[in-house]
Amino acid sequence: MTENLTGRVCVITGASSGIGKAAAIELARRGATMVLVARDRGRGESALAEVGAAAAGEQPSLELADLASLRQVRELAARLAELPRIDVLVNNAGLVVGQRLMTEDGIEHTFAVNHLAPFLLTNLLLGKLTSAGRPARVVTVSSTAHRGGKIDLDTVAEPRRYLAMMAYSDSKLANVLFTAELARKLTGTEVTANCLHPGTVRTGFGRSGGPLMKYGVQVMAPLIKSAERGARTVVYLASSPDVTGRSGGYYVSERLRQPSRAARDEDLARRLWDLSAKLTGLSGLAQRDDIRSS
Repeated sequence: MTENLTGRVCVITGASSGIGKAAAIELARRGATMVLVARDRGRGESALAEVGAAAAGEQPSLELADLASLRQVRELAARLAELPRIDVLVNNAGLVVGQRLMTEDGIEHTFAVNHLAPFLLTNLLLGKLTSAGRPARVVTVSSTAHRGGKIDLDTVAEPRRYLAMMAYSDSKLANVLFTAELARKLTGTEVTANCLHPGTVRTGFGRSGGPLMKYGVQVMAPLIKSAERGARTVVYLASSPDVTGRSGGYYVSERLRQPSRAARDEDLARRLWDLSAKLTGLSGLAQRDDIRSS
């Protein structure tokens, strides 16, 4: 049986293709009112039409934002805060970049999009999530690649030496650490935070990762999941009554799993939170008392 999500509002980033679009279609099919966040208008509107065709409830809407820009993340959050409610926030957008690129904020591109964007967006929407009037959920898409991450907090935002997969692994480790620390800060509220590895999925992932990564994706193609299969754990964490009240978990194939040793380092999680708050200009905002009273 599938959960009836009629009346629930779900925001999902990276919704124009792949896992994001597949998850949005399934959640809309279950009755959720979907708000799709995409960077490209053409691809976003195409996804909007597909999600709309599947919707069992209200029609979806589209928000455009480049999540590499902290300014645009803030503007997006301000628009989303005007929604009557948000029951589920799915931080799905992610990428890997083949060469060292810095954002307009002076931050390495992969770290900015994969970690700082969901960190900032989630924090700015916590008031809306905690005021939903019923339990709300934050779901963040990480990866088993987090097991290769070795975050150096002194250089992660401005690396001296850039390796695409190391930057990606660090950002995915940051997702797990963020989820764990967010869950601790949300203790005493009705908002839960969980993350997941969707599996190796057949999407556009890797197209910006350089020739070697593109070749690797082609070689592995027969073993790669469809976007629909990859979206199952996203949908599970966003909607299943099985995880009601459960927070701080890392899930694979709809099952709770133990992440890497580094991902379970509470001190590293706190220090990453503090660094992220500083880089995004949220220092002092997202303390436990602030969240519980927002």
